[in-house]
Amino acid sequence: MPPHSDSDAAWYEPAPSGGPPGLLPRAGRLWFPVVTSFVVQVPLVALLTWPTRNRPDRFADMPMFRGDDQPSGGAVFDGLPGLQLAGWLLAVTLAVIGPLALIGARRFAGPVAAITAAAAGALILLRPDLGVPAVALAFAIALGIVRGARVWVYTSVGTAWITTIALAAVLERDLHPLRIAGTTLALALVMAAGEGIRHRRDRFRDLRRTADARRLSAEQRERVRIARELHDVLAHSLSQINVQAGVGLHLIESQPERAAEALASIKSTSKNALEEVRTVLGILRSTPDEVGAPLAPQPDLAGLPALIESFRRQGLAVEFTSELNAAEEKPPVATQLALYRIVQEALTNVLRHARAASVRVRLSVDATTGTVSGGYRLSVTDDGSLAPGAGPLLPGGGLLGMRERAELLGGSLQVLRVSAEQGGGVRVEAMIPRREVRP
Repeated sequence: MPPHSDSDAAWYEPAPSGGPPGLLPRAGRLWFPVVTSFVVQVPLVALLTWPTRNRPDRFADMPMFRGDDQPSGGAVFDGLPGLQLAGWLLAVTLAVIGPLALIGARRFAGPVAAITAAAAGALILLRPDLGVPAVALAFAIALGIVRGARVWVYTSVGTAWITTIALAAVLERDLHPLRIAGTTLALALVMAAGEGIRHRRDRFRDLRRTADARRLSAEQRERVRIARELHDVLAHSLSQINVQAGVGLHLIESQPERAAEALASIKSTSKNALEEVRTVLGILRSTPDEVGAPLAPQPDLAGLPALIESFRRQGLAVEFTSELNAAEEKPPVATQLALYRIVQEALTNVLRHARAASVRVRLSVDATTGTVSGGYRLSVTDDGSLAPGAGPLLPGGGLLGMRERAELLGGSLQVLRVSAEQGGGVRVEAMIPRREVRP
């Protein structure tokens, strides 16, 4: 019995699904080898081994069943029909063993190959003149190789065939050299076919794993993008609504006119937020076949003045300077969206977390020198004061989203504390490069 190894552990476990698609359903692939080998192999053996007067039982040719002075095929079995029938039953039994063993080939491919090889070898020794194709052995070899029981297959089949040849010589069975060469060639061809099927199956499985990994990666990137968009929209809008609601509650009795303005601002902000959320959800519900423009235009740098004005209306003094008006080229759409969202998130964080009176937003352009590409630089600096003993600036969802936006375009983003000599507060610095300039 061949030695067991860890690499052959799959013999005793169901092979992983996901092989290449076949012509038959799963149940058909399971029973096709069993039925085919049984229908082809068993009837042929039964017919060819049935003893008749014109075809005496070759089982009598074995030296152990004939006398020393009896010629081959002598009268020992001619007068004993019971032994002739026993030889026929033995041949049929050996022919049936292989197809029945194939039933367990999915879980025990290695042992099934060994059992089938032993039965085929015994049948050859019993009737070397038949030449019945060992259909069950061919299926067992191919299934064993495909299912990972290669050590079992090569060791057991090779051992069985060598043992059969040796016993044929010892028992004086007429095993013709051409029969030996033909059987050896047939075994080699079946093994080669099994290796080809196994290679195709492994390649298909690798391709499917690669496709699944790419699909999961794309889904993960899309989830991150959607989460980033929803966070930017909702965090900004809800922060404005929260501030305006506080103003309205504070002034509703003393200054009802300003409280009404706060409520109107809440209505406008919530309406805009709902429209942006509907846009994102509409993209989620769309299918790949639905090609068209977005449900609403994406924010760009042209909308920065309106964005900053919305923060000014909430009492935050924002100073905005930009060098893009003098720039010769217009930034790409993705760059404009990233810069807009970074400004939006940075100002939202100032409004929510910093006790700041003013914020400076500066957008500049680095010139391109030779083949070195310049970039767009953005800084958002507030004069807020942090609570005493505040720890390091830990990245939350908003900061992570800003950094991801910059890095997706090949840029970078960092959040720094501003020293007391420079006015204190926090500065957000982002850099997004231009496209590579080629000579």
